Amino acid sequence: MPNLSIKDVPEAWAQALRERASRSHRSLQGELMAIIERALDEPGPIPQDAAYAAAPSEMRTGVIGFDRRGHPILRRGTKTIEQIADEHRKRFPEPIRAGPLAVDIIRADRDSR
Repeated sequence: MPNLSIKDVPEAWAQALRERASRSHRSLQGELMAIIERALDEPGPIPQDAAYAAAPSEMRTGVIGFDRRGHPILRRGTKTIEQIADEHRKRFPEPIRAGPLAVDIIRADRDSR
């Protein structure tokens, strides 16, 4: 069997692994083997082209990139931020000028305690 070695492990990590092994009633070697075994059982990242192909066709048009695991990043909405801002300005052409200041709300809340 091949041997693996990890060099320059921070002391805090090594101590945490020793404590974890102790809680699991394992040796440090046994705990590391269990961690590696669990990691190998997890599904790995999907290659970007496979992730794109796996996405439903209606979603493929909204793919704007891929995350670090290879999953597609989808555009959810159809409007840009500029379009949303324009609509908001049309609905509310005048800024709110009346009403309490945030500082007054915070002071009232603080003083009520």
